[in-house]
Amino acid sequence: MAKGENQKLKMLYLVKIFTQYTDDQHSLTMQEIIKKLESYKVSADRKTLYLDFAELDHYGLDIISEKIGRNTYYHLGKRQFELPELKLLVDSVQAAKFITDKKSKQLIKKLENLVSTYEAKQLQRQVVISGRIKTPNKLVYNNVDTIYSAIAESKQITFHYFQWDIKGNQVLRHDGALYQVSPWCLMWDDEYYYLVAYDSEADKIKHYRVDKMKDLDVVKFKREGQEAFKNFDMAKYSKAVFGMFGGEETCVTLECSNDKAGIIIDRFGKDVTLIPKDENTFSVHVNVIPSNQFLGWIMSLGEGVKITGPDTVVHKMQDEVRRLTAQYLK
Repeated sequence: MAKGENQKLKMLYLVKIFTQYTDDQHSLTMQEIIKKLESYKVSADRKTLYLDFAELDHYGLDIISEKIGRNTYYHLGKRQFELPELKLLVDSVQAAKFITDKKSKQLIKKLENLVSTYEAKQLQRQVVISGRIKTPNKLVYNNVDTIYSAIAESKQITFHYFQWDIKGNQVLRHDGALYQVSPWCLMWDDEYYYLVAYDSEADKIKHYRVDKMKDLDVVKFKREGQEAFKNFDMAKYSKAVFGMFGGEETCVTLECSNDKAGIIIDRFGKDVTLIPKDENTFSVHVNVIPSNQFLGWIMSLGEGVKITGPDTVVHKMQDEVRRLTAQYLK
C-alpha cells in the first residue's frame, strides 16, 4: 500500500478525526475512518489502525468501540471538558460586559474546538443573549493580562482613567494625569472587572474599573501596600462595597421583616447573624460602605427593611429621602 504524503502526521489526524467527528451520539466505522484519513492524504489499513488505536488509548485518548450488527463503531468518550461545562463557559463569556462582542465570538469559537462539530452546534444555540450591552473598550482583554503580569512581577502600573461625557466621548479623569498604583488583585462584580490596588499617595486601598483604563503600562517600581493587604479579605470587601463605589466601611444595623431573611443572606452570606426581635422581625449588623448605591438598595427592598443605626447613616438616608421628595413632589 502506497504511503500518503502526510503519513508522518497520521496520529495527529486520527486525534483530529475522533475529536471533531465523533461523540457519544456520533460514531465512525473503520472504513469511514480510513476514508477521512485519505482526505488528509494519509493511507491506512485495518491492521495498523488497531495498533494506532491502542497507542492512542495508552496515551490517554478515550476511544470507545461498540459492535452493532456486523460493524464496529468507534467514538471518543471522555474529554477534557464535558458539554454542560462548556455551555457554562460560553454563557459566561457571552454575558461578560468587560469582553467586547468581537472577542466574545473569538473565545466561543475556540471553546467550540473542544467538542465535536455536532456538539459545537449546541454551544451556538446556547448563545441567546448576544444583544446585551458589551464594553466598547477593545483593550480590556489585554489590560487584564497586563495587570496579572504586574501582580506576578510585584510591580506598579500606570494608566489613564476616563469617564464618558454626554456625547459618548472619553474624558480623562485626574486632569489627564497618569494614575500610578500597586495592583494586588482583580475582582468581578456586577459583570465588570475591577482592579483592587494600593494608592501610596492616598495611603489606602482603591478600586478601578478595568474597562475604563487605557494606556496601561507596567513600571519598574516595586509594588507597595503589603501592610494594607496583609489581612485583606476579598469576599468581605466585595460584600461591603455596593456598585463598587468607595468610602469608609461602617457597621450598619438593619431591622428587617422575617421574609427578607433570604435577601440578607444572599447579599451578606450565611455567616451573618440574624437576631430575632419579635415573631415578625429581626435585626442584623452588616459592614458596608454606606454609599448612595447602598441606600438605593435598601429603598428597593421596601418597607420590610429599615436602617436603625448608626445615626450618621440614618441621617444620610433621611437626607436622601428629602432630596427625592423635593425632586419628585414639586
